[in-house]
Amino acid sequence: MNENTNISSTQSPSSLEGGVVRLAILGAGESGVGAAYLALQKGYDVFVSDFGAITDKYKQQLQQWDIRFEENQHTEAEILNAVEVIKSPGIPDKAPIIKKLKEKGIPVISEIEFAGRYTDAKMICITGSNGKTTTTTLTYHILKNAGLNVGLAGNIGNSFAYQVATEKFDHYVLELSSFMLDDMYKFKADVGVLLNITPDHLDRYDYKLENYAASKFRITQNQTAQDIFIYCADDAETIKGMQGLDIQSQQLPFTIEKKLTPGAYLDSDNIVINTHKGNFTMSIKELALQGKHNIYNSMASGIVAKVLELRNDSIRESMGNFKNIEHRLEFVAKISGISFINDSKATNVNSTWYALESMTTDVVLILGGVDKGNDYGMLRDLVKQKVKAIVCLGKDNKRIHDAFEDDVDVIVNTFSAQEAAQIAFHLAEKGDTVLLSPACASFDLFKNYEDRGNQFKEAVREL
Repeated sequence: MNENTNISSTQSPSSLEGGVVRLAILGAGESGVGAAYLALQKGYDVFVSDFGAITDKYKQQLQQWDIRFEENQHTEAEILNAVEVIKSPGIPDKAPIIKKLKEKGIPVISEIEFAGRYTDAKMICITGSNGKTTTTTLTYHILKNAGLNVGLAGNIGNSFAYQVATEKFDHYVLELSSFMLDDMYKFKADVGVLLNITPDHLDRYDYKLENYAASKFRITQNQTAQDIFIYCADDAETIKGMQGLDIQSQQLPFTIEKKLTPGAYLDSDNIVINTHKGNFTMSIKELALQGKHNIYNSMASGIVAKVLELRNDSIRESMGNFKNIEHRLEFVAKISGISFINDSKATNVNSTWYALESMTTDVVLILGGVDKGNDYGMLRDLVKQKVKAIVCLGKDNKRIHDAFEDDVDVIVNTFSAQEAAQIAFHLAEKGDTVLLSPACASFDLFKNYEDRGNQFKEAVREL
């Protein structure tokens, strides 16, 4: 590494042959490094720049592939001469380097937009404020079990670009965040799924819910009458957002509040799906994923499966044996009759609401972390009904105390996963559930939500 410039180089820009197109990539995480490999494969001159430190894993990959990169800085001379820039979803538009690129008229796109140019696979794309990881992995599970040649990517798993470079899938199931959708322009979802719209990440959208909603509806852009748009008819913000849009694709809604067709609805205890490609019925008691929110998730995945004309017995088997992702309502252990559930992926209030809604026992709730301007009011009714004590896990717990001091007798502060697990265990009784569902980001005490969940699981196993 050149200590003066902090740029790893095996080839100087001046030695490039004429005609080679310069592509700059901002952010050297999973998506950026995957995009770099695909760009290299397609003959671009690639330069990767990360304003922070690059992890050893990704640094080694870039070195192995002979791709020039820098870390802990953005060298403008290296970036502003690019024909196009691929940026990490985590970099906001207000970042100085992005502003300068846009001033110069240099296109800034997402990894998904870039990789989509190089595959003709069918795209099943899933977004929403809550439930998208569960629905994406369930949909992938159903398609894979049915024998389809399918990849899983987007906000989950290995980067889409790297898979396009190294695999030959016929279908992809992509989990798309609003940040990814913001930098997608020509990409098209053959099947687009919008689960719900609730306030999240509003700091990136001028604190306007309508701006965030508009980002989510980019899932429908470029769709034609041959494509499918699946959405929740019970979600007020989704219905509101659709009123001003000219959606060209075939619409298949899902609901638990009324009967409708085509689409999916709840008839007594049965999910009923009717599409132009076939019908499907399954008892909600047979679903691997329980809870009201998971009926919605299962409906969305089931509609995708029927649109792709998968066999009913295969869909039913997959929906019945699916194992949920790590850190999302993950059962950890039962100790002295007390169940411990790891829902560390619940980084907003809505996710915690869904977790509490699915609980059937008294709960000791572990809450807290980096508060993103949370409105805890929506949790109040469920907390009154189900929560006997709150264990705060975070550096600053004042807003949690203020929100729930009139509703819960016991609110305790803790500053480590081990301390939180121990105190929750002592507050719980046989038959109760200790639920880690923080409603907050994790960066005050942990590296990320995975680290928080793993430390909690380790602490539970040591009880």
